[in-house]
Parts: sequence; structure tokens; C-alpha cells
Amino acid sequence: QVTLVESGGGLVQAGGSLRLSCAASGPTFSLYFMGWFRRAPGKERELIASIGWSTGDIYYTDSVKGRFTISRDNAKNTVTLQLNSLKPEDTAVYYCTARSYGSTWDLGSWGLGTQVTVSS
Repeated sequence: QVTLVESGGGLVQAGGSLRLSCAASGPTFSLYFMGWFRRAPGKERELIASIGWSTGDIYYTDSVKGRFTISRDNAKNTVTLQLNSLKPEDTAVYYCTARSYGSTWDLGSWGLGTQVTVSS
């Protein structure tokens, strides 16, 4: 298991941008599938982006396609989520997660989350 710490959340106006970072500590970071979830008030947790060990294995949920970009730096043990063209409905707590290949997110590692608030 890896330990994950998110940073970069905050308050931004609609149309603005934020950059979320996740620092991982632990062995073999490059072997983990990394993801970003979010939980908005009154809503279920949702997976919004994930990335495998290579940049060719990337997923985005439809609501963030074209606006958010996930990337990872295996040399620095970090994964980043660039949030552009933010909307009020993007307001949520964002969580960084890591799982082993073949496992599930629920069985993986989770950060404590970082709050993103988008004002209209």
C-alpha cells in the first residue's frame, strides 16, 4: 500500500483553473493504477479520471472530458489533475487513489481529500 497526500484545492470562480497534486510514498509507485474520485454534496462518489503506468491508459468520465487532464510522474511519485474551465457543479471533495492492477479502488489506498469549490 502507498500513502497518498493531496494538495492544491481551493476556491475559484467559474471558468477558472486549479491544479491538484497527489504525492505518494511507498514502494513501486509506478506499478499502481492511479485515480481521482470526487464526492459532491449529496451525491455518490464518482471516478473522474484514472491513469495506468503509461500515459496511453487514461480514462475520463464524460463530464470532465476536454476540461480535466490527469498525468503522472513516476520518478517523483506524483499524480496531477489539471482542472480547467471549472463549473459550479465541479464543487466537491477530490480524492487521490491508488490500486494494484487487478484489484479494486475500494481495496486500494486513499488520500484524505482536498476541497474544490467553484463559485458562480
